[in-house]
Amino acid sequence: MQNQIRELREKRGKIVADAQALIPLNGGVWTDEAREKFDKMMGDADVITKDIERLERAEAADELRTGRPPEGRPATIEARQRVLPEYRNALRKHGVHALEKVTPEVRAVIDGMNEDYFAALKDYLVRGEGMKTETRQILNGDRQEFRDMGVTPGTAGGYFVPQGFVYEVEDALKYFGPMMQSSEIMDTATGQPLPYPTDNDTTVMGELVGEGQQVTTADILLGQVTFGAYKYSTKMVKVSIELLQDSAFDLESFTKKKFAQRIGRVLNRDFTTGTGTAQPKGIVVAATVGVGGASGTAVVGDDNATTPDPTTQVGYIDLTNLEHSVDPLYRPGASYMFNDSVLRYIKTLKDKFGRPLWVPGLVTGTPDTILGYRYWINNDMDSLATGKKTVLFGQVSKYLVRQVKELAILRLQERFADYGQIAFIGFCRYDGNLLDAGTHPVKYLQQA
Repeated sequence: MQNQIRELREKRGKIVADAQALIPLNGGVWTDEAREKFDKMMGDADVITKDIERLERAEAADELRTGRPPEGRPATIEARQRVLPEYRNALRKHGVHALEKVTPEVRAVIDGMNEDYFAALKDYLVRGEGMKTETRQILNGDRQEFRDMGVTPGTAGGYFVPQGFVYEVEDALKYFGPMMQSSEIMDTATGQPLPYPTDNDTTVMGELVGEGQQVTTADILLGQVTFGAYKYSTKMVKVSIELLQDSAFDLESFTKKKFAQRIGRVLNRDFTTGTGTAQPKGIVVAATVGVGGASGTAVVGDDNATTPDPTTQVGYIDLTNLEHSVDPLYRPGASYMFNDSVLRYIKTLKDKFGRPLWVPGLVTGTPDTILGYRYWINNDMDSLATGKKTVLFGQVSKYLVRQVKELAILRLQERFADYGQIAFIGFCRYDGNLLDAGTHPVKYLQQA
């Protein structure tokens, strides 16, 4: 699998290099043909990137695609049957987090199942002892073949075939942002105000003193960032008793998964652009200007363009100025953050020597970079437009998220009983702020 991943990375690298060769140099103008070829090549590169991610996930799951079971996986059918009740109970209790709550033996079994066995497991989890005969045969290891009787016409056996059902739900997907991945998470058991102490002694240096001379006094400047605990809700979902009884899905687990996504969306928004008043202070609001704005270096736009527009473009000089507006001690491990449309534009940029700013990672586990720094895509940030704060750079991990316990899911059985409904609602408490002791670990670029 490593060879396959390496080949895909090399293939993607060649496609990206060919696409970047189409970028006009020194004020050149894009032709329609070049623009169309570039977009197609970058689209192909994105498809390969997704294939690489799939292979890396498969490899991380104990090399399931090679047929080698994870270490510690029970080898016997009896062992498989022994772990199923534990997993089923964990799934009903913990939903999408079920695998985290079971023993390593159970986790190894579930991770190592082939497609047919996993489909049988899902039928067992839904129907229990009322599972289909085929399911029982697969789980017991004595699956048999049946011939001669067909599904059509009905008199030939078709009446025995129950109506089929797909045991999956197609989710509508929409990416929102990485704030819960890029930030540091601090778990607390209670939600009382939590001061986080800071100090800024960067302007004070030692002194040279002579023999017998008195030293001067210079106190250390102390401060604090206070974290609260703002309450968020998932909004309420009402489910009829009929649906709970008749559904082939575990609706409670499905609902918990959706609740987690709802909370993730609102948290990413507030951790990005929250005002800090009656809500968390977002990283964009807490950051300080590095390029553009009243006190920053002017944005020049793409300096390779014939007529650069600093209101809707960024260029190599802008990103370089932003990088060097951050103190050198904050640069190791620093990263960029912007939305996907800004990344799309940056992928078309080259420096004055014709070198692309965006470089794909060619080694397994190595992220794509811009000017040597990794980046995060956050679609709650602004697109390129006049006066917008479009690019962050610095130690984004200095953004601290305070989490009070975990998401609590409430099942309201009595409130809508006269309607024959049961309601589900989730609550959680969070706060967030940038740990800035005074030397500004994260700066932003603001368009002209």
